[in-house]
Amino acid sequence: MVIPSDLLKGKKVLLGVTGSIAIYKSLELVRLLTKAGADVRVVMSDAAKKFVTPLTFETLSTNKVLDEQSESWSDDHNHIKTTQWADIFVIAPCSANTIAKLANAIADNMLLQCALAFSGKKIISPSANTNMLSNPITQANLKMLAIANYEVISTQTKELACKTVGDGAMAEPIEIFWHITKELLKEEFWEDRRVIVTGGGTLEKIDDVRYISNFSSGKMASALATALFCKGADVNLIATKFDTDLPKSMHKIDVSSSEEMQEFVTDSVRIAKKGKLSKPSLITDKPIELIQKEPYLFMAAAVSDYVPAYAQNGKLKKEMLGSSWNLELKQNVDILKSLDKDGIKVVGFKAEMDAANAKANATSLITNKGVDAVCLNVLSDDKSFGTDDNEIEFITKKNSVTLPRTNKLSLSFQILENAKEL
Repeated sequence: MVIPSDLLKGKKVLLGVTGSIAIYKSLELVRLLTKAGADVRVVMSDAAKKFVTPLTFETLSTNKVLDEQSESWSDDHNHIKTTQWADIFVIAPCSANTIAKLANAIADNMLLQCALAFSGKKIISPSANTNMLSNPITQANLKMLAIANYEVISTQTKELACKTVGDGAMAEPIEIFWHITKELLKEEFWEDRRVIVTGGGTLEKIDDVRYISNFSSGKMASALATALFCKGADVNLIATKFDTDLPKSMHKIDVSSSEEMQEFVTDSVRIAKKGKLSKPSLITDKPIELIQKEPYLFMAAAVSDYVPAYAQNGKLKKEMLGSSWNLELKQNVDILKSLDKDGIKVVGFKAEMDAANAKANATSLITNKGVDAVCLNVLSDDKSFGTDDNEIEFITKKNSVTLPRTNKLSLSFQILENAKEL
């Protein structure tokens, strides 16, 4: 997925690095953040400098590293002014020793002083040997941090530096990047709102080795789901294909056929529309109603219009079929039309090659299928599929807005801005 160069423009990230072999991943994290437009400053513990020199981080971030030796009170290069400057403080890697000290408000090095001085949201990405991480005291420290305005990014199970396989490896830089981006870009309108996104072309079985499908890449749906994730939505991506480098913590359901797609979409819509949740009142015996935000559905999947009339088990042999094969198809279920749309905002997607009639065909979806808006994508040929950029016309009952060609993640943020007005 193409990450826009202005995604984090104007955002200030303070990155703390501790003494861990996983520090090499922090170099890639700095690269990702700066390429997305963020201003990054790094604070290092003395233990961290045993693995990587400050010069390396200064080269990548183009900012002076803050450490015990470089702190200055004649300018803003100190643990107070630097933490006042930052929008977010991230510690990656975060060693077991640092976790213990953070949980007990110990500030005996420059990085820990910054953590204690920073009043905003802090993110840590632990890195430790399996036994050190699973130690009950470490686990208790992590629980303490979780209730003290820290977000803890889960570790991975893989081969560690000690050559054993187990839990404790630091999350990949791209995953930490998405967590940072979510914290910096989250928006009240979308935050915690349930949103379903469908994507990819469905695969309709002919026999156990053949199917019919289409050229849909699923990239637009993946970008849209990622934009929603960054805005803080509770997003569920139901798709046949997924773009690379999606947030691991995003909820994803891998489907194949239109039948599977319909089953999971229908169930997800039903769950998302449970807007009133009852819980016991502390004052009376009667339950109180909790009203959640109205959910959204972005139906970007390319569902097959026709499916094989008689799907076969096993493999059909050409000797049985003969020199020609007439494959009988039947009209498929219209998932979008069949959904109960009461209590949910629905945005459909329409791909057209007939430029002259494209808008009329797309607008008809609003009436014929009961959607609130349509994203029209006019294709020139089959090479239009799978590209990293796109152009969309966002159509509602009242008007339409042309969203100019750009990378699909930037385009997704524009679609969300228009969808807020539905």
